[in-house]
Amino acid sequence: MTTQLALRVAVIGTFSLAIFAILFFRLWFLQVLSADQYRAQANVNYVRNVEIAAPRGDIVDRNGAILASSRRAYAVEVSPPGLPVPLTDAGLAHPPHADAVLYDRLARVLGMSTKRVACPVNGHGVLHVSQIACTVATEYVQLPYANAQVATDISPDALYYLSERQASFPGVSVQQIYQRTYPLGDLASQVLGIVGRITKSEVGEKRNRGVSPNDSVGQSGLEESYDEYLRGVDGANRVRVDALGNFQGYLSQKAPVPGATLRTSLDATLESVGQSALQQSLNTNYPANGGAFVAMNPQNGAIYAMGSLPTYNASIFTKPVPESVYTSQFGPSSNDPLLNRAIQSVGPTGSTFKPITATAALQSGVWSVGATYDDTGQFCLEGQCRRNAGGAANGVLDLVNAIRVSDDVFFYNLGALLNADPTTHPNGGALQQWAHAYGIGRKTGVDLPGESSGNLPSPKWRARVNAAEEACERAHHVPPSEYFQPGVSCGIADGRPWSIGDNVNLAVGQGDVQATPLQLATVYAAIENGGTIVRPHVGSDVEAPDGTVLQKVDPPPARHLNIDPAYLNTIRQGLHDAAQTAGGTSDDVFGNFPQQVYGKTGTAQYNGQQDYAWYVCFVPSWATSKPILVAVWVEQGGFGAVGAAPVARQILSQWFYGKRGSYVAGSSRTL
Repeated sequence: MTTQLALRVAVIGTFSLAIFAILFFRLWFLQVLSADQYRAQANVNYVRNVEIAAPRGDIVDRNGAILASSRRAYAVEVSPPGLPVPLTDAGLAHPPHADAVLYDRLARVLGMSTKRVACPVNGHGVLHVSQIACTVATEYVQLPYANAQVATDISPDALYYLSERQASFPGVSVQQIYQRTYPLGDLASQVLGIVGRITKSEVGEKRNRGVSPNDSVGQSGLEESYDEYLRGVDGANRVRVDALGNFQGYLSQKAPVPGATLRTSLDATLESVGQSALQQSLNTNYPANGGAFVAMNPQNGAIYAMGSLPTYNASIFTKPVPESVYTSQFGPSSNDPLLNRAIQSVGPTGSTFKPITATAALQSGVWSVGATYDDTGQFCLEGQCRRNAGGAANGVLDLVNAIRVSDDVFFYNLGALLNADPTTHPNGGALQQWAHAYGIGRKTGVDLPGESSGNLPSPKWRARVNAAEEACERAHHVPPSEYFQPGVSCGIADGRPWSIGDNVNLAVGQGDVQATPLQLATVYAAIENGGTIVRPHVGSDVEAPDGTVLQKVDPPPARHLNIDPAYLNTIRQGLHDAAQTAGGTSDDVFGNFPQQVYGKTGTAQYNGQQDYAWYVCFVPSWATSKPILVAVWVEQGGFGAVGAAPVARQILSQWFYGKRGSYVAGSSRTL
């Protein structure tokens, strides 16, 4: 052997010995030094954490009647990563054969259809897959790492069958859940809200920190507002399974913590009477097709009843809702029953706005308590004459009598007097100042999600919408010479500047003012209680399962208005005369009512439809030990005394006498 060959053999031998030493050391490290660690990890592969759903807390009324509760049920869930072929984006439109076979086998067990259906999936268009594949695909796109719930409240036979054959249904599990129930059916559904599986966007929200991606959370109403208290804390079972996933035994358990009970200020019976009375108004006053009511304590803002029609039964959302069912009940022709019209629908208020105008006129000094105005039947300004409804001429009136008969001409005059120069007062004059202070154009702060702020028109607002209209038309390449012209307008604004006519319209609750029934309720509450703007609330307190009060819901007032008591008394007198003296706009509804009623009708013109009916009234704290305020709004209900006041009377009758009484429609034809 030559020296060069011997050197090569030595190098190769050394290298081989080094490789062998490294492999030997690695094998020794894995088998000796790390044996315990890998043994533990191997054992973990046979241990599963099974979530135990926490029962969601009850929602009850002020007397303890259950409005929403939970009952135990079982749901079938599919884990996308656990399927025979783990689900990916590529498999959504055409599930792998093994997965499709599993879906169909599972459907037959659950009594579901295996027929392919049109399935819209965000980002993937419309898929044509089975019902179960559609549910899995839809939820996978929302939360890829969460289980897809394909059936709830399954039969005992299906439960036992799937539990005994887990190896035959890879990726499929049966979980105990608590299904929401609503014992009162469609009563107060928009207020109570619904519960649904958490969405991708909701997982990252602060309020959902620590919530399982397989959990359900409140999606609207009280269920959403008080979700952190109602949902409780899920528990978990650590169980041992074999290599095929079959159950071998329990290791440990973390018990779930039930959700707390939400006690509300609602009165279930009053709620039922209000909804029934509102439905009667809709049935009586064609083409009335929707409306809302609020009943609350004017002293502290506690809401006794809140309803919206059309309504729905929230129980429909306790199970997956087929698209066809959803479209039939909540589609374009449904008139939006999911909308809580008491806090989310806005419109002109008609004459119910007049107490705000009266406050502004008195407080600003443009009018005095004893001043009078001669109503000749019309008010002419800038070449345009405005008249009372029906052409009435009420003669010489003071403020009290102007409110009593709801004289438009009188308040047109106040609106003109209250107008301010838009160049020096872009936010408007005293009328806008007091309307804003009362809460028009701003949210009340009620403990319900989705509240609308409405709109309070002013010169600044008009300039802003005109600018938005011009920008929209510019974006659509409309020539400047054609800005604000019919046929090319975006419909945001008409381009005209603020005028005194805008203020005149606002003074009688017409034009561009937009308010919700709850906003008007807070306005009249301030008139009743001496100027305090209450913060309306439905929640009363949060209670632990043992009855301990965890949190009291008693929000402080939003603000206090310094209104001269003499002015408030004048406005109140007008409201009382309107409801219970001869010639008052709602005297034929409330004239013989045993309690002292202070009320105002409103009839609002809106988008060329039949007039919208309004009525707001209260029985004050100085006349009863249980004061109450009621606001009613009926879309296309006609005159306020005809469409809205009868609903308020039945609510008051139930509140004071435990019976709704007869439906008494008024005859006043004032705006």
